[in-house]
Amino acid sequence: MATSMLEHAARLGVRPGRLYIDGEWGEPLAGKRWAHVHPATNEEITTIARAEQEDVDRAVRSARRAFDEGPWPHLKARERKRLLQPLIDLVYANASELSDLQTLDNGLPVAFGRSYRVSAEFCADVFDHYFGWIDKITGEVYPQFSEMTPLQYLSFREPVGVVAGINPWNAPLLQFPEKVGPALATGCCIVIKPSEYASLTILRLTELIAELDLPPGVLNVVTGVGSEAGEALVTHPGVDKVSFTGSVAIGKHIVEAGAATLKRVTLELGGKSPAIVFPDIPELVERAAATIAGQVFYGLSGQVCSAQTRAIVHESGYDDFVQHLEARVAAVRQGDPFDEKTTSAPMINKTQLTKVQDFIERGAGDGATILLGGGEPAPELAAGNWVNPTVFVDVPAGSPLVRDEIFGPVLTVIPFRNEDEAVRIANQSDYGLAAGLYTADIARAHRVTRALRAGAVGVNGYSFMPNSPFGGVKSSGLGREGGWSSIEEFTEVKTMAVDLSAG
Repeated sequence: MATSMLEHAARLGVRPGRLYIDGEWGEPLAGKRWAHVHPATNEEITTIARAEQEDVDRAVRSARRAFDEGPWPHLKARERKRLLQPLIDLVYANASELSDLQTLDNGLPVAFGRSYRVSAEFCADVFDHYFGWIDKITGEVYPQFSEMTPLQYLSFREPVGVVAGINPWNAPLLQFPEKVGPALATGCCIVIKPSEYASLTILRLTELIAELDLPPGVLNVVTGVGSEAGEALVTHPGVDKVSFTGSVAIGKHIVEAGAATLKRVTLELGGKSPAIVFPDIPELVERAAATIAGQVFYGLSGQVCSAQTRAIVHESGYDDFVQHLEARVAAVRQGDPFDEKTTSAPMINKTQLTKVQDFIERGAGDGATILLGGGEPAPELAAGNWVNPTVFVDVPAGSPLVRDEIFGPVLTVIPFRNEDEAVRIANQSDYGLAAGLYTADIARAHRVTRALRAGAVGVNGYSFMPNSPFGGVKSSGLGREGGWSSIEEFTEVKTMAVDLSAG
């Protein structure tokens, strides 16, 4: 690889990461740090503060104090909006730097990082959406039920309390505002733990928030390793709610760990998303191949929980689909993520690299056929965590290739004969995060969408927007992020009964 990532770190003025607790930047009490290593080259970029139990406890106590004793939960809507809305312009003003930091975090190609859904502009729009709810969070007034009970019932929505937000590494500009935005809009106080593989972007966003005049403790950021800082956060008795995005295994552990204090939990977990392709018109087959390849082989190279990694294609359009898919795979360009021509990211770390390589080797060994890709990446990429895009066909039923989340550039293509068979194959998964459907038949679109067990279904294309709910069913999670759904997740309903017969 021609360009060192260290050049970009110097250009961006990257400094060693610190903790942000009670409105102040500082070091962890034990003084521990870890090295942030870039996945494209495995160069050490900088060091990040490694929070442990005592640091998390300080952060939670700060948030608890700000919520229980401070003015934040009780501010009038106008005042909370006045304090928060400058953040939107700050994010827009620093959009280029934030986008580059995201690339320096996780290897997302810089050209892809400017596409809307993972951009700084999207981050600003998510904040804008949630801050717009501040003066619209209302309860309800219920009709008097009976003359025998002269009670008037009404309800209020109140902040849930202290929130622990745990972010993944793959989309910090998306995931940070999806947790911080609704928390601040509803009057909660929050402690955020970024992924240890993507802290730079979130630390810079925190610096922007620190420019606002928020009370100390409303936002705290503890960088650290999940087994230490994350565990301390989700088990802390001072935390009322956990909002987590990540693996199913950790999601299940969070539910178990929070049971002792009945923590509210929102989980966006893994996926093994299907895409059903009907060849109603030739253009749809080409669009499907382009969209699916874009999710699995471009951008983050399949390291996205909603990526459509199972292409379920009608047998009459199968050959055309494969032909278009082959052209898309051939156009993949790996390399320097700051090069505008680079299309695809490396695996986030050596562990993930090994995991994906093992899936490919086991899949081929179990009888599946590698139709496209596979093999070793180019020699000039040897220093990084690179995997060639790989397409499997003739995959045995029950194979890990179609059952397990691989989180890499691996796609299985499965033929089907009729609509019922396609739905059955699609639903044969423990996951239910997202799905794709390609058809020109509107009746079929409605029918199949309703039959699919998934939290979101995209017909002839899909993109998450700030005002739309997103989340999964089955093993893909609990609750929703996005739109009014997030406001509901970050609030509790209080009911008030007024005796109308009282003097």
